[in-house]
Amino acid sequence: MPSPNSRTNRDKKLILLVDDEITVLKLLEFILKKDYHLVIHNNGLEAISWMDEGNMPDLIISDLEMPYVDGLDFVRSLKTSGYYRDIPIILLSAAYSLEDLVQKLPYNFDLLMPKPFNPTKLKDTIQNLLS
Repeated sequence: MPSPNSRTNRDKKLILLVDDEITVLKLLEFILKKDYHLVIHNNGLEAISWMDEGNMPDLIISDLEMPYVDGLDFVRSLKTSGYYRDIPIILLSAAYSLEDLVQKLPYNFDLLMPKPFNPTKLKDTIQNLLS
């Protein structure tokens, strides 16, 4: 029997939110809950464990700076996996210089968005990545 999060049992796309800042998660939830099914985890380790249980999100929004497994290690884990590497990823960062940060990232992702982010731009980006 498919898990409740399997694609065949959902009428909305599933977005995995990964951030250790509760306020950011609450804001993302408020912005996205009407249009998407959301799963929330506070760090990359929790998110990887959830995915390893057989759950497959349609898109991931992750912070870069988190405890245990940070965003870079999380992305590395996904992009080196044959199973997860094609999932679109939006990274959020409060880093001062995003250009410097992009050059340090060893793996592909779909968008790096600064914190605080523009909710409209985020929703448009998600819609484009999922279409």
